[in-house]
Amino acid sequence: MSRILVTGAKGFIGQALCKRLAKDHDLITLDRSKGDITDPKIFLNVESVDHVFHLAARTFIPDSWQETTEFLNSNVIGTANVLDFCKRVNASLTFVSAYIYGKPETLPIKEDTLPRPNNPYALSKYISEQVCHFYANYHNLDITIIRPFNIYGPGQPKHFLIPKIVNLVKNGQDIELFDLVPKRDYVFIDDLVDALIKTSKLKLQGFNVFNIGSGKSISVQDVVDVIQEIAGTSLDVTCKEQKRLQDLDDVVADISESFMKLKWIPITGFKEGIKKTLNG
Repeated sequence: MSRILVTGAKGFIGQALCKRLAKDHDLITLDRSKGDITDPKIFLNVESVDHVFHLAARTFIPDSWQETTEFLNSNVIGTANVLDFCKRVNASLTFVSAYIYGKPETLPIKEDTLPRPNNPYALSKYISEQVCHFYANYHNLDITIIRPFNIYGPGQPKHFLIPKIVNLVKNGQDIELFDLVPKRDYVFIDDLVDALIKTSKLKLQGFNVFNIGSGKSISVQDVVDVIQEIAGTSLDVTCKEQKRLQDLDDVVADISESFMKLKWIPITGFKEGIKKTLNG
């Protein structure tokens, strides 16, 4: 039985991942209750492990514009500390990054597309990836980067789009949103966890990068319509027609690399995922 460390174990992704890993792995977890990921001392009492899933991070994009230094500190320095731990115990690493491509010139977006981070959160993840790449090259660590597009599912914090709409629908409240036009590539939490687990089971060597998405995009309006259809509601929807800072019109993940090397494809359709989210 392999021993695995998960940082950010109490976050949205962390809880779903740990629930699956606990079934057949010796699991060690780190979360904020055990210390700050930016303090290397947090790892002093952590036993040697075979693999690390690094999820701990500041994540909410609007906050990153107001707290840029804090995001860079938590996400970049935290990742460097994790890498130092991996180097010390000779563990492989799966780093959960983010959508870092900025405004795409073509769709779908491949992993070799030049990253153009368009918000401080994406910037912090991009820099963290560079640190990972350095450690893979100069310390011979096996590191896999996972770039999830828009994740959703039961347990996601309510300030994100889908749980916000679900919460309004469940409470019978009219839906007021900033912009109904932007399209995003949504991936269900269980499918993301499948991909993460494959990165450790396959024991990939060297430095690898994978997009994780559905391979198609859905507009905010479509998201609202699907949620209301499944919930059986017809609440009023109003739009402020106000774009978020540096928002994007459309993103679609090219997931062919994940299919070829990870043997992964998403199996949860959007309507099925929304049904599970509503019932979660």
